[in-house]
Amino acid sequence: MELRALALAAYTTASPHAKAHAALSLGALVETATVDTELLIKHASGPGRPERPALVEHTAVPRRSPFTATGHAALMHSIAHIEFNAIDLALDCIWRFAGLPESFYRDWAHVASEEAKHFMMLETHLQTLGHLYGDFAAHTGLWTMCDNTAQDVVARMALVPRTLEARGLDATPLIQAKLAKVGTPQALEAQGILQVILDDEIGHVATGNRWYRWLCHMHQRDADAFYAQAALRHGAPRPKPPLNTAARMAAGFTAQEMARLHAECGTATPDVSQLPT
Repeated sequence: MELRALALAAYTTASPHAKAHAALSLGALVETATVDTELLIKHASGPGRPERPALVEHTAVPRRSPFTATGHAALMHSIAHIEFNAIDLALDCIWRFAGLPESFYRDWAHVASEEAKHFMMLETHLQTLGHLYGDFAAHTGLWTMCDNTAQDVVARMALVPRTLEARGLDATPLIQAKLAKVGTPQALEAQGILQVILDDEIGHVATGNRWYRWLCHMHQRDADAFYAQAALRHGAPRPKPPLNTAARMAAGFTAQEMARLHAECGTATPDVSQLPT
């Protein structure tokens, strides 16, 4: 069993259920599967996609209130869609980029398996609400950055885990607070699922931070300067307050990086010595 070939097989699977199970199985093979680091895989098209949900521009996805049953389901569906895409984002790192250390591929296989776990938790929750993944329209924004960085693994590490996924660390506590106000059993269950996701995503962003810095060192690039250039070149979204400074620092952002992010947001930098450890 060769890990990168298995990742490609999962990546090209269209069924959400089958893709999630294939990605989940990679977690059990992280330590035992062989890794052909030099294997160049020719694959021009994108990941396998189900017929539903309908994919639209992010501006066409209506905002729904979690205080209604339909709004709660739509909110959780949007998060399930993010996690479904996150499976493919991790798988893409494994099969696409050759010539890296074995531990790079094993790390992203572990991430893919956890993203699959998140998707399956959310899919089960949706079923308790009388819905399935695919019942609501979803947007295509997440995959644009993957396409933009398909030829540059350094930019991929900079702009997917360190930017897009890090924004999830900021947004999740806000969603949890809304669900706490709803206070229904379904909302509290969803709040707990999001806590599992948040805890795991700190590790995923940390994986991206670690490999970004390693790649910058290997390519003799200044990490801060390259990030600024890549973000501008590929139109990376700007950070939005409030920043989850504690989670970001647990994921490997430095105090200096957080100071710059807070300055960009126009918010005061908290005293990091007072943050929970």
